[in-house]
Amino acid sequence: MAIKGTELFVKALIEEGVDTLFGYPGGQAIDLFDALYDQYNIEVILPRHEQALIHAADGYARSTGKVGVCLVTSGPGATNLVTGIATANYDSVPLVCFTGQVPLNLMGNDAFQEVDIVGVTRGICKYAVTVRDREELPRIIKEAFYIASTGRPGPVVVDLPKDIQQELGTEEYPTTVNIRGYKPNDAVHMRQIKKAVRLLHDAKRPLFLVGGGVNIAHANREMTQLVEKTNVPIITTIMGKGAVSTQHNMYLGNIGIHGSYAANHAVTDCDLLFSIGTRFNDRITGKTSEFAKNATIVHIDIDAASISKNIAVDVPIVADAKLAIEAILDVLKNKTVETPYQTEREEWLKKVLDWKRKYPIRMKQQEGLTPEKVIRTINKRYKDSVIVTDVGQNQLWTTQYIDLDENRQLLTSGGLGTMGYGFPAAMGAQLGNPEKKVIAISGDGGFQMNIQEMATAVVLELPLILVVFNNGYLGNVRQWQELYFNKRYSSTCLRYRKSCERDCMNPDKSCPKYTPDFVKLAESYDAKAIRVEKEEDIEKAFAFADANTKGPTIIEFIIDPKANVWPMVPAGNTLDNMIMDC
Repeated sequence: MAIKGTELFVKALIEEGVDTLFGYPGGQAIDLFDALYDQYNIEVILPRHEQALIHAADGYARSTGKVGVCLVTSGPGATNLVTGIATANYDSVPLVCFTGQVPLNLMGNDAFQEVDIVGVTRGICKYAVTVRDREELPRIIKEAFYIASTGRPGPVVVDLPKDIQQELGTEEYPTTVNIRGYKPNDAVHMRQIKKAVRLLHDAKRPLFLVGGGVNIAHANREMTQLVEKTNVPIITTIMGKGAVSTQHNMYLGNIGIHGSYAANHAVTDCDLLFSIGTRFNDRITGKTSEFAKNATIVHIDIDAASISKNIAVDVPIVADAKLAIEAILDVLKNKTVETPYQTEREEWLKKVLDWKRKYPIRMKQQEGLTPEKVIRTINKRYKDSVIVTDVGQNQLWTTQYIDLDENRQLLTSGGLGTMGYGFPAAMGAQLGNPEKKVIAISGDGGFQMNIQEMATAVVLELPLILVVFNNGYLGNVRQWQELYFNKRYSSTCLRYRKSCERDCMNPDKSCPKYTPDFVKLAESYDAKAIRVEKEEDIEKAFAFADANTKGPTIIEFIIDPKANVWPMVPAGNTLDNMIMDC
């Protein structure tokens, strides 16, 4: 029996187990939306902007482990996905993004709302393809879901011309995939694993460095077992935080430009850096020529292209993090815990744990309302939760102070650093996890980038808690301007008006009112909001938000504009060269 391409599209989604689709209709996608109208297996979510739409799909995918699915029209609908595609690509998030397209005979003729979205996105996604033959449609959709979710996960773009959507063709949807040249590695090279285990066994000062690959592989339990079996301390990247409980005694903190003293110094002093699931980007390495210069480096990553890309390693292992850790644990079953350098290992462990105890991360400002106190309140109140951050100082404070374990998950844009990510990603996380408390933490700048999604959260009755740290600035840039640009706050003050003095250095009582009033704005959307200016009101504000179970609540925390993120490694410096103003 022959069916329309639109009908096959819906059938394919159902076969792939899709229960939630994030879509925004338009002329070249209207047939697809019409086909979705008569089915009840898939909930279609209508955000207010396509960029927010794909961030919501991203948050849904990260928090559930499922593939996030998008559907938009051609031209601006498709190009509005670009930032979200790049965000997902950097952080290995499985998405399938369907874009409407003008009919085949109009492509290349500058038709209305025609954009070569495959050409635009080819360099920022895992795979992109335009369907040019109706009979190829089922195979291409099947492959899209397979490619997105296997190997190193990532976004896939499928461009659907309007005539392909309308054309009759096969109703058969394949059950298997066989793609020449794409064979995800599902094996572990045991010789390399055994070599790595020998190095781990013989090291005097070993250290685990864990990235987002462990969280993506859902290998948290196995990683904890490995740490406890070997008694080796562990540090994480921002994306790797939560790989083991942050309350675990062997956990030293995050590495990087805003990492902990113990983590950064441990990397500098270790003789074996055993890295799993990280790309060694510049955010964590500092001066690359001096990174872990005293260490032999083992690197496990599912992506062969990521190994020795930024940091030369001694033992490369291309493997899924979970499979590799399981293989290591299997080898260790037959080995004694005792090493030839047991005394040195004990001294090493005492040294790094002393660093952890002596140099905890604390904000310099101890009195009054601080982001640290807000985040620690979240730690105390919400055990079973998903925490989503935006990008900026809010992200850095959260990744410093949030406690993570098997019951609390963190979502953030780590690779691309996308402002505007937090709020819509939290919507997706809430849709995927209706039983959990979902809290978005944003700055006042990032929150305004997708603030229109207040309407979406309200109509969907999502009980989100939206924490906004309002310091009146684009705070992360302001911090750099304070430290390295002689306090020339160029284009970072969000209260600045045309009538202000151009060379204003600091806010005072004469400054204009902040725009917008977040409380009034929330009320205009029929949402709840509360403003907090005192430390003693933190708990009451969260209690206020908890009482609102039928929609989102903004909690606006007025924080000191001069509050900075410490510690900090200045650009171009080694990790152990830290400004410890905390």
